[in-house]
Amino acid sequence: MQPNPNQPHTLPPTYFEGVYQANEDPWNFETSAYERDKYAATVAALPKTHYPTAFEIGCSLGVLTEQLARHCAHLLAVDVAAAPLERARQRCAHLPQVNFRLMQVPAEFPPEQFDLIVVSEVGYYWSPEDLETARRKILAALRPGGHLLLVHWTPPVHDYPLTGDDVHEFFLSQTVAPGPLRHLQGQRQATYRLDVLEQV
Repeated sequence: MQPNPNQPHTLPPTYFEGVYQANEDPWNFETSAYERDKYAATVAALPKTHYPTAFEIGCSLGVLTEQLARHCAHLLAVDVAAAPLERARQRCAHLPQVNFRLMQVPAEFPPEQFDLIVVSEVGYYWSPEDLETARRKILAALRPGGHLLLVHWTPPVHDYPLTGDDVHEFFLSQTVAPGPLRHLQGQRQATYRLDVLEQV
C-alpha cells in the first residue's frame, strides 16, 4: 500500500468544512440513486438484524445513519465537520438511540466497546499511518464476535491519500490466520466494494 505522493497526509477537518461550505450535499448522499442502492446493499450485508451497540465513523449527513439505526439499540455516529453533523442530528431527531459527536478518528476515538463498527467512504481519507492507527483502535473497540463493515468507492481520487481497495486490502490482511479478523463476505460493484469482517 503506497501513499499518493501528492497527498500523503490524512485530509484535515478544514478540507471537509470547505467542501460542505461550498455544497450542503457535495456527494449527493440525499438524492443519488447510486447512493440509495449502495446504502440498501450496505444494510442488507449486515450479518445480524440487531446490534446492541454500533459505531459509524464518518456519518456525514446521516443518510446511512438513519437506516443503520433501525438495527441498533445504541448507535454512535461521528464526523469531523460540524455542518453535516448538524444536518444528521436533524435527520435522526426521531431516533433516540442515535448519539452524534464531532470527532476526528483516529486521533480521537470513543472509549466504548461496540458490536458493530461501520467504516463507509472514510478510510481513503487517512494516511497509511492513520489507517494503521485506526485499525488498531477499531480492533480494540470491537467486541469478540463483533462485525466490521467496510464500504468504499474504488476508483482513485487525486485528493485522497489512499484508494478504497487500499483500505479493504489492509483490513483483509488481518484475516490471515492467526489474524484477529475473519472475512465473512465481500462484493464488488462497478465503482465500490463492500466487505464484512468478524472479530475472532
